[in-house]
Amino acid sequence: MQLQDDYLAAYRSLKLTRDADGVLVVEFHSNGGPFTFTAQDHTELVDAFYRIGQDRANKIVILTGAGGEFIPEIEFSSFGNVADPGVWSQVHDEGVQLLENIANIRVPVIAAIEGRAHVHSEYALLANVIVASEGATFHDAPHFAGGIVPGDGIFTTWSYRAGAGRAEAFLLNPQPLTAQTAHEWGVIAEVVPNGKALPRARELAKLYLKAPEVTRRNTRVHFIQPLKERIVREVGYGLSLEGASAADLVKSMGAQNEPMAQKGRVA
Repeated sequence: MQLQDDYLAAYRSLKLTRDADGVLVVEFHSNGGPFTFTAQDHTELVDAFYRIGQDRANKIVILTGAGGEFIPEIEFSSFGNVADPGVWSQVHDEGVQLLENIANIRVPVIAAIEGRAHVHSEYALLANVIVASEGATFHDAPHFAGGIVPGDGIFTTWSYRAGAGRAEAFLLNPQPLTAQTAHEWGVIAEVVPNGKALPRARELAKLYLKAPEVTRRNTRVHFIQPLKERIVREVGYGLSLEGASAADLVKSMGAQNEPMAQKGRVA
């Protein structure tokens, strides 16, 4: 049975386009330009990637971003009071489901990275192959530098792709990592001229389409399984640790913002 493809236009920050060969391009964007990640997107992407993985009309999936960027920014305020257990419970559950749903896409996945992959670069690292432009950079802007644990899967994916030592150093002292360095670490398959990541990803998709469909699907399933097992084991726990650190950060910021007059009040 062929499922309906009405989901292709259902998401605010995803432009989903599928060609006649079944190559689905998933483009992150905000109003057609570079993507600023929000809480609404966190919710919608869970459903989006579930539907993408469920739809057998998708033969290859390409992840990319609009405006010469992958995911450059995040709007922290949109998540509300992350010290509230109810708020974090939703963040936790969606974070686990989102990564599991990307990992459950059962066709080859290619990431085409231009510009900044500075937020949720783990989405790209769940691809089988990453093609990045010369000017692309990878970063972890939201976590340790901002005062919270990198527990949402970014350590799991980077340590799987680059090795634990490199991942720990990268995440404890987050600085933009060049495409060339990521290539040397084995994270990126190819570095291409600026503006050529998506065209190269399309070339690879055509190459992969030459294989029989069951072969393509089962190869993705086989290749992603070890990483999927780590996601299931680690990300729920990691997000619990991240939530505790986020609550502590909110508490400490509240204490710092308490009026000095109130702190120094004498009875």
